Amino acid sequence: MSEQTTLPVDNQRKVFIKTYGCQMNVYDSERMGEALAADGYRQTEVIEDADLILLNTCHIREKAAEKVYSALGRYRDLKAERLKQGRETMIGVAGCVAQAEGEEILRRAPDVDVVIGPQTYHRLPEALRKAKTGERVVDTEYAVEDKFDYLPKKERGVRPKNVSAFLTVQEGCDKFCTFCVVPYTRGSEISRSTKQIVDEARRLAENGVREITLLGQNVNAWHGESADGADWGLGDLLFHLAEIEGIARLRYTTSHPRDMDDRLMQAHRDLPKLMPYLHLPVQAGSDRILKAMNRRHTAEEYLALIERIRAARPDIAMSGDFIVGFPGETEEDFQATLALVEKVRYVQAFSFKYSPRPGTPGAELGDQVPEAEKADRLQRLQAMLTRHQLEFAQSRIGMEMDILLEKPGRNPGQLIGRSPWLQSVVIDGGEAEIGDLVRVRITDAATNSLAGVRIA
Repeated sequence: MSEQTTLPVDNQRKVFIKTYGCQMNVYDSERMGEALAADGYRQTEVIEDADLILLNTCHIREKAAEKVYSALGRYRDLKAERLKQGRETMIGVAGCVAQAEGEEILRRAPDVDVVIGPQTYHRLPEALRKAKTGERVVDTEYAVEDKFDYLPKKERGVRPKNVSAFLTVQEGCDKFCTFCVVPYTRGSEISRSTKQIVDEARRLAENGVREITLLGQNVNAWHGESADGADWGLGDLLFHLAEIEGIARLRYTTSHPRDMDDRLMQAHRDLPKLMPYLHLPVQAGSDRILKAMNRRHTAEEYLALIERIRAARPDIAMSGDFIVGFPGETEEDFQATLALVEKVRYVQAFSFKYSPRPGTPGAELGDQVPEAEKADRLQRLQAMLTRHQLEFAQSRIGMEMDILLEKPGRNPGQLIGRSPWLQSVVIDGGEAEIGDLVRVRITDAATNSLAGVRIA
């Protein structure tokens, strides 16, 4: 009998991964976890047990870098405490703050061992091995190779943690909005190959995933090649993915208005599996501010696009992003944003006060809006958005719909699913199981959730 070389589970190296930011970072953290698992790590939720602490960072929001440095200060103390116990701890910083800050992280946080960008995280195990020798590693160069070819593939037959999953199909952005750091931290627009995407989607389906959300910084800019050499856009890809057995629902996010083409609208019209929910950021309703933001569309063009989308899929619900207080924004400009919101009536939205991002053109603009005015405008905008969201939720009362059950509820016997419009729906599960698509009638509604009862 051969000698068993596998370490007992308790002796395996453990990694604690802290994720900041968007769904793409959630996806990236999962892939880093898989790459580390192939290198002998298993994940832990107990940071004190971690041999490796990994922060996957986001640079979009205000003071993002400072929040990372604050967390690193706490981890420094933990690293020192573990060292007293004879337990070595490594600290890594990944993601967009890593890309933007690079060597500065090593200077300000001497206990960090590895800094690795979002385009090079497939090289994380190699970087950690170098760091083990005492070499502090910064790897933020844009990788020439395709990182998705180097990451371990999800094994078939392994049930995922959730019945819904993210799948990155596109990264980077070429739009260069003046408020945004994405082109500088994620690079130019790159599309994964059709084969990579379809293979991963099939593995997810075989492992029990029933809903897939396609991700990209500018996901509807995705383009690729079909098996017969035809040029495909995101609409073509969705039609193809809808044919995969086991996949009941498809979604995608985040989109840019300039990349909503006719084929994608056909997908919304003709694919029952493509959910009637679309995140299509506009950021502002004033043409003057849209031009200053370099959005390259007007408010009228955006509203006309919404009309076309709703003509293709009348039950579609819109989600959006808004920035208030962009440099030079007047009360008249802000009123134009409120007018646009009133016309579209978003069912979900993310809204923020403008904060200058270092290295972006917006940070160099004069005529900054006072913080008090930003706060007042944000409060008024969010009050309108919340009202519309609640009115939409209440309009679902009495409606019958299919929901995908995803997790247990707070009380015994409860299950929580998602409506086609991405709302949480709480039901008495009965004999239903997580992963089932069940028919329900909605009986009650709050701003962020619905309640329903199962029907035959």
